[in-house]
Amino acid sequence: MAEDSYKVSLNVYDLSQGLARQLSTTFLGKAIEAIWHTGVVVYGHEYYFGGGIQSAPVGTTPYGTPLRVVDLGLTHVPKDVFEMYLQEIGPRYTAETYSLMTHNCNNFSNEVAQFLVGASIPDYILNLPNEVMNSPMGPLMLPMIQQLEMTLRAGAVPQAPQFRPSVAAQSAQTVKSAVTHNAAESTKKKDEDVDRKSKTESPKKTGNAVPLDPLGDARSKVQEEISSEFAAIMATGTLRASEAAALATKRVMQRYGHMSTAQI
Repeated sequence: MAEDSYKVSLNVYDLSQGLARQLSTTFLGKAIEAIWHTGVVVYGHEYYFGGGIQSAPVGTTPYGTPLRVVDLGLTHVPKDVFEMYLQEIGPRYTAETYSLMTHNCNNFSNEVAQFLVGASIPDYILNLPNEVMNSPMGPLMLPMIQQLEMTLRAGAVPQAPQFRPSVAAQSAQTVKSAVTHNAAESTKKKDEDVDRKSKTESPKKTGNAVPLDPLGDARSKVQEEISSEFAAIMATGTLRASEAAALATKRVMQRYGHMSTAQI
């Protein structure tokens, strides 16, 4: 008698609910399609890793409707054998061992897929953590990633992000505009001082002098200070990225405003 076969598929979800595609270029300096979560569907149930290994009848998980479904093939592994396998690997997939970057739901799905059908899940899903951390702004996003990790360790589904694309985009533009304006004003004052001194002093030979870029130096200094403030605020885990960017800009601008007042 021929062995029974069971269809195996991969449900793929976007934890960011579309915001990763819209905001990743602004915040990471690189386009990210989604924040992937996956579950393996077989025997009429979906198996996934959150606060431990979990399962639910197909269509009843708290993640809603999958963004896409990937066909992984057929398995001849009986359900009772598969459940024994899950018990064996269970100690490696607990709330305490969960790591969003190195030991997550997608790593679980990949191991299960290899056991059932001898194939891996798509590389673009498995490589997401490296893509994020290798992006220009990836390290600054680490506090947010750690906060999301704590949520997933508790077995909860992350709530829909509370910030909106328009607000985030405006905050990013505010940072850029404020930095440019402040740097320009600071450089303008310095140039005026230099002009006054040059009228009262005789010119001196400088030989092969290296051209200076005071505007670029001032802009870089302010950008560095805002980046440091942003990282410090995000590390507290109390504000959204858009709010942290706005607050960081305000603090640095106030600091330079006090300095300018004291110089007058």
